[in-house]
Amino acid sequence: MTSKQRTGLAVAFTTVGALSLALLSPAAPAGADGVRPECPRGLECDWVPAAYQQTGDPADKETYGNYDTADRPHSNKIRFIVLHDTEEDFATTLKIFQNPLKQTSAHYVVRSGDGHVTQMVKNKDIAWQAGNWYLNSNSVGIEQEGVAVDGAKWYTPEMYRSTAALVRYLAAKYDIPLDRQHIIGHDGVPPTSAGGAAGMHWDPGTYWDWNRFMALLGKPTVPTARTSSELITVSPRFKDNKQAFRDCEKGVDLPVQGSSAVPLHTEPATDAPLFSDPGLHADGSPGTNCAADWGSKIGATQQAVVAGHAPGWTAIWWAGRKAWFETPARTRTTTPTAGYVVRPKAGRAEVPVYGVAYPEKSEYPAGFADQRVGTPLQYTIKAGQSYPGGGEAPTGFFYAPTIDASYPLDHSFFRGKEKYVTVQIGHRIAFVKAADVDIVRAH
Repeated sequence: MTSKQRTGLAVAFTTVGALSLALLSPAAPAGADGVRPECPRGLECDWVPAAYQQTGDPADKETYGNYDTADRPHSNKIRFIVLHDTEEDFATTLKIFQNPLKQTSAHYVVRSGDGHVTQMVKNKDIAWQAGNWYLNSNSVGIEQEGVAVDGAKWYTPEMYRSTAALVRYLAAKYDIPLDRQHIIGHDGVPPTSAGGAAGMHWDPGTYWDWNRFMALLGKPTVPTARTSSELITVSPRFKDNKQAFRDCEKGVDLPVQGSSAVPLHTEPATDAPLFSDPGLHADGSPGTNCAADWGSKIGATQQAVVAGHAPGWTAIWWAGRKAWFETPARTRTTTPTAGYVVRPKAGRAEVPVYGVAYPEKSEYPAGFADQRVGTPLQYTIKAGQSYPGGGEAPTGFFYAPTIDASYPLDHSFFRGKEKYVTVQIGHRIAFVKAADVDIVRAH
């Protein structure tokens, strides 16, 4: 869970061919305040509002929690869905989101034992959940009851089914692609600036079964390209992908168990150093097998572009460099995939990468105080490299500094003209200016 970082009809689904169609259905029961949860038919769902409340001197309208009011998707698009784990039990999580001093929230919380869903922030509003204000502004956040280092025990079949039903509903309602550049974990959210990378969260973690989840969304990982495709989807079987990680906060080794994560090395050898993400290890020290070291792993259903081969190993472009992982013969560690990749335009030695898609300064009103623009992250796309992606990211900045819109232009969305596209640059997504890159079909 993460703070803001200042910087009704329900719907069900039926499948006809490959299309998911939203059907009107009876609304879920309203909460005590008369608000009905936004949920698909057949999903046990209730409404418990998160706090939206002044927390300090009434004269200081900036001291409040736990979300911002908006008018999405009319004010700005909902383009991403972010999956979290709570690191608390279900009841405690609800209490936290009801406490405005905590300055955190999510739109939904899913209970482990039975998959029950509680909505706490309306989807039109902006929950303080992702640790990146741009992502907050353009996403819906779903918290799942669980503790990431406890393995898969919190992630029950009931939870997978409920979260999948909710994601399908939201994706249909807001036209969100069901792919891993748009359905992301908290561990896939980029920082807003280079300095924030090391503090980004890593939930739902290495024990969330992404293969299972994407299959429940109707998007299982299956071959869609020839065997030699440069674009691959990482796809180890969860139960067979036994990995040894460490809880470095507690200083204990975690049990060897099934995982979605595949370790990345600097060379094609098990004794080679683990990949060191420059955002997490700014000093250049090697990556670690800590469960929280998101940079030294690629997760199941994430895509990458092949950068080389060695016997039993595959190299991919990852955070600006080559990373290697084991691909033994007669295993399904990778799946050839059709799709689009992003590469620098001819003549460009490298392309800057951003954690936000904000407007240019010239696109804000003259004299406006918060002319927020993106600054490059520590990653670049170099000539000769390619990364999965190419989907357009909404360009804009939602300005909401106070609880009651008391500032000029408060609770306004400033739309930018510069086009950005999403890329899977490493373990996290990021954004590049469309003018800097070519988007081509993988070969």
